[in-house]
Amino acid sequence: MSQTGHRMVKEITKTVTLDYLLHIPETAEPLAADQKWPVILFLHGAGERGNDLEMLKANGVPLIAGQDKSFPFIVISPQCPVDEFWGMHREAVMALLEHVLENEAADPNRVYLTGLSMGGYGAWDLPLFYPNTFAALAPVCGGADPSKAEELRNIPIWAFHGAKDDVVYVTESEKIVHALEALNADVKLTIYPEGDHDAWTETYDNPELYKWFLSHSL
Repeated sequence: MSQTGHRMVKEITKTVTLDYLLHIPETAEPLAADQKWPVILFLHGAGERGNDLEMLKANGVPLIAGQDKSFPFIVISPQCPVDEFWGMHREAVMALLEHVLENEAADPNRVYLTGLSMGGYGAWDLPLFYPNTFAALAPVCGGADPSKAEELRNIPIWAFHGAKDDVVYVTESEKIVHALEALNADVKLTIYPEGDHDAWTETYDNPELYKWFLSHSL
């Protein structure tokens, strides 16, 4: 017999590289030994891809953190390379998160994931591969395959979208949210009736989002 079946099992090491912004809240007093900060992992949109981290400060949570040095979350904002997508960098993003959790006063039970546009899709995608990591999820003008709803049903989710978005249609959020609602998941969708693709400015300027994040923990 010239061909026989076999299985190869071999451990390999992979090197990943990712540039990122890191916000650590500035406080008048140092943290107590047992105190840890909640964490926001932020995934930017397609327009901020590249190798210039300053681009990330224009929108979303990095903009908020840049305006308020005491913003009370550790904020991790990786940058996706040009012409690539977040789904191509899942391992690197999670390695970055693990690195920050190990080296900063970060609470692993209060890690919140959010992103806008391309990053909104990334925010829906990442928990599919890394369950039991994120305490809550807030995708902005993104979307996901509704057939994946079962895999997301145990994560509290608050999605946001502009009704007049002509870049990512609001139906992208509606389809996955409706599938989750059918499973009685903890999910809600805010649609801005006059909003276009920029659903992120109003979303991230809303203090209720951060209160909602903090109401959830693993």
